[in-house]
Amino acid sequence: MHRHIELLIGRLVTDEDFRRAFQDDPRQALRVAADWGLALSAVEVSAMLATDQTLWDRIAVELDSRLQKASFRAL
Repeated sequence: MHRHIELLIGRLVTDEDFRRAFQDDPRQALRVAADWGLALSAVEVSAMLATDQTLWDRIAVELDSRLQKASFRAL
């Protein structure tokens, strides 16, 4: 369902903690997203895993900071 991909991508580019989790362990992050109700098809999972992981950071940098959910965890 394309709506789930749209929501997942939105979360990736606006939620720094989820983006880091996805970059660290994409399969686990997709399982977490499925728990939120964002179940993806096998084709969608494969496409997400094949996407250059730096893309999400590059998009996030371009978004107005008011659209971002900043992380407050220590580095």
